[in-house]
Amino acid sequence: MRQQNGFTLIELVIVIIILGLLAAVALPRFIDVTEEAENVSIEAVAGGFASGVGLTRAQWEVSGRPAGSVNYDGVTVLVGTNGYPTGGGTATAMNETQCLTVLDSILQSPPRATTSTTVADIEEARLFVRANTTPANHECEYYQTAGLTAAPTDFTGSNGFSYTPATGRVITFTNKN
Repeated sequence: MRQQNGFTLIELVIVIIILGLLAAVALPRFIDVTEEAENVSIEAVAGGFASGVGLTRAQWEVSGRPAGSVNYDGVTVLVGTNGYPTGGGTATAMNETQCLTVLDSILQSPPRATTSTTVADIEEARLFVRANTTPANHECEYYQTAGLTAAPTDFTGSNGFSYTPATGRVITFTNKN
């Protein structure tokens, strides 16, 4: 008698059908993983940023509310009159450069960020930094650059977080579809 090697045609067809069913069930889950990872990533950066804001404010209080800056773990952090990081400006008159300075000074290893509206620069960075001067208390807005094709002008279709230096408030937004 000959010994059989390999699969019969029926066994092969059954295996292909099972693999097809598994792919049909698993594929949608893998597609959602990218979106979930982007959401978690920006929430983690925003959480670290909020902690940095709170710790800077606490250091300002402990140091006796000094004017202009505090020494936070060997790093000079520029603060406003309320003790929240401002990057050298006043809490109600922020610009992009000051918003970028805040990010770089309060995070130990900040993600690469840009204020440039050039698509090539945005694609190379992890965050796009924008100062929103519309509200009475100016905000710094930090947008996740994954998937951006142009500089965002509002929260629509983007993930990121905003920081209000006048109050120290950090709010995360995940509006990317």
